[in-house]
Amino acid sequence: MRRLARSTIGATAVLVVAFAAYFAYDFGMLRFNNPSLGSYPIQGIDVSHHQGDIDWKVVAAQPNVRFAFMKATEGGDHRDSKFSDNWQRAGDAGVVRGAYHFFTFCRPGKDQAQNVLATVPKEQGTLPIAVDLEFVGNCNKIPTLEEMVAEVNAFFSELKGTFPEKPIFYVTQEFFDQYLKGNESRFPEHYLWLRSVFREPKQAACSRWSIWQFADNGTLDGIQGPVDLNALCPSEAGLAHLFPAVAAN
Repeated sequence: MRRLARSTIGATAVLVVAFAAYFAYDFGMLRFNNPSLGSYPIQGIDVSHHQGDIDWKVVAAQPNVRFAFMKATEGGDHRDSKFSDNWQRAGDAGVVRGAYHFFTFCRPGKDQAQNVLATVPKEQGTLPIAVDLEFVGNCNKIPTLEEMVAEVNAFFSELKGTFPEKPIFYVTQEFFDQYLKGNESRFPEHYLWLRSVFREPKQAACSRWSIWQFADNGTLDGIQGPVDLNALCPSEAGLAHLFPAVAAN
C-alpha cells in the first residue's frame, strides 16, 4: 500500500513538474534555446497582427533585431491587417525587412501568388519573399507530394517576374519530412528557414539551413506579448553575403 502511495505521489510530482515547465515555456519564462550573439551574431524576429502595435524605433535599437519578417498574406485573399503599417514603420526605423506568405493547401498556388503581388511592394534592399509551409493552422486538405510540388511551383512561377530572387521556405520538421526530404530538386531552389524550438540544429556553414527560428515566446522592448525569435546561420557575419539583394547592415 505504501509502495502504491509512493508511486502515485511520484507520478503526480512528475505531472506537476511537466505542467510547470509547459506554462513556464508558454509564458516565456523558460527557453530551450537561447543562442548568444557571440555564437549567432545576426538575429531577428518575425511578426504579424498578433503582436499588435509595435514600436519599431525601440525594437530597432536592440542588438538582437537585425532583420524582421512580417506576415503579408495568407491564401488567395487574406491580407494581414498590420502588414502595411509594420512594413512602413520598420523601414523607417532602419530594420531590414522581409514579407512572408502563409501558404494554404486549399487554394491554387497561382491565386495565392496574385494575393502577394497585390500586397507586397517591390523595394530595394529587402529580404527575399518567404513562404510559410506547415500543417498547423492550415485547412484540412493533405495534398499528395505531386499536388504540393505543382502548387508551390505555380506560386513561385507567378511571382518570379516581380520577385526573381531565390525564395525562403519556412518549414516545420513535419512538413519537411513529408514533402521536402529527398525531394528538394522538385521544388524551386530556396533558402531553408527551419523551426526548431527544442534543440539547436548545429552546422558549420549555411549548407543545410539559412535561418533558424529558435523560439516562439521571446520578449522584446517595443512589443507587447510573445514574439518569434530567429537567427541567421552562424557562419554569416552579415545579411548581404547570404541575401545579395540586401545592402550590408
